[in-house]
Amino acid sequence: MSSEDLEKYEAEMELQLYREYRDVVGLFSYVVETERRFYLTNHVDLQPRSTENGEMYFEVAMEDAWVWDMYRPARFVRNVRVVTFKDVNVEEITKSDLELPPTDPAGSSGPEA
Repeated sequence: MSSEDLEKYEAEMELQLYREYRDVVGLFSYVVETERRFYLTNHVDLQPRSTENGEMYFEVAMEDAWVWDMYRPARFVRNVRVVTFKDVNVEEITKSDLELPPTDPAGSSGPEA
């Protein structure tokens, strides 16, 4: 396999991963970013901890997560526990402002003028 073939394969895998992310992101409430991975989850527990010598680290627990990692055969994970001395970013996913509000059964989409 040439280096060009390898680059093409990796580009295709990343595109496939992006498409999967786009399909599943609406199922989750939080994005969790660590120095090694990117996760989507509905339950995250972030606990700051200290070592005996005063260094701070983070313990992150997630349930039913999706992992951004193109080399994993299965990206859905039941339980994840991350321990890190690096930054952890947790963001709540907000629904897009572009989504239309649901219409009532009569077909109107808002209050009458």
